[in-house]
Amino acid sequence: MVQGITDIAGIKVGHASDFDALTGCTVVLCEAGAVAGVDIGGAATGTQEFDTMSPLHVAGLVHGIVFAGGSAFGLEAASGVRRALEKKGVGFAMGSLRVPIVPSAILFDLGIGKSDVRPTREMGAACAAAATAGPVVEGCIGAGTGATVGKLFGMSRAMKGGVGSAGHQMGSVKIAALAVVNAFGDVRDPRTGVLVAGARHSPASSELVDTERLMREGQEGGLSGGNTTLVVVVTNAKLTKVSATRLAKMAQAGVLRALSPGHTMSDGDIVIALSVGNEASNLNVLGVAAADVVGQAIVRGVKTAKTLGGVPGLAVP
Repeated sequence: MVQGITDIAGIKVGHASDFDALTGCTVVLCEAGAVAGVDIGGAATGTQEFDTMSPLHVAGLVHGIVFAGGSAFGLEAASGVRRALEKKGVGFAMGSLRVPIVPSAILFDLGIGKSDVRPTREMGAACAAAATAGPVVEGCIGAGTGATVGKLFGMSRAMKGGVGSAGHQMGSVKIAALAVVNAFGDVRDPRTGVLVAGARHSPASSELVDTERLMREGQEGGLSGGNTTLVVVVTNAKLTKVSATRLAKMAQAGVLRALSPGHTMSDGDIVIALSVGNEASNLNVLGVAAADVVGQAIVRGVKTAKTLGGVPGLAVP
């Protein structure tokens, strides 16, 4: 049974968190290498080494993905992961040297906790050291420590987001997703259509306003920077860079079903697809399953998030 991305052989996940400053980073390690593709849906991205996932790039494999808080400052965390992998002899072969290929992306969490404290190279190294093939720790952890959702009326009426993971198996083919949920919009369960978390009627209320409905009526609210939902989809199906890129694009459907709305001008929504196996699969079938597990990972990202920094969460402490 596939419940999260670490149920797929060859994948490890590690977190590092600063619960005082309310920020952190998360790493998905694929030390034996993974074929990768990416699709960017949002307009407010912060990334590093994304060109390595292009079919035109000479690097055939990546060795890890880093997601971090701290806005652009958080990109520093990936350097710590690279150094940790280099010490283990993991990376792209350059003669006797190994250069780890570690694309990274950031989210904006500076509106909660301490805005002058961000993930560092040392935090990235700690994140890599903590990586395990055990069950994914979800909720307010790692890059999800300072994540929030539902910011139509600002942080005072928002709710906590976090890390979530979900998976699915079709015969011998496995597919799973990890999401760090830090959205401008609300979160809606794609399977039921029910709003799960998001903007509230007032700072003291737990009732959700339905951001998308209000925006259709012309409500602009606090639409501004400070968001981004980051997703990794992993499969043991054999993919090329081209088909991995297509899988990432198909998986974005799950983001748009679960975030209400998603892909706004103040979100940097990204989906990265990783192939770490040799199973045969129909790409259309795989894409449908990918969209579903992405949607469920996003839902779990808010359902497992507890109250932090004065922002209410759904999980019981």
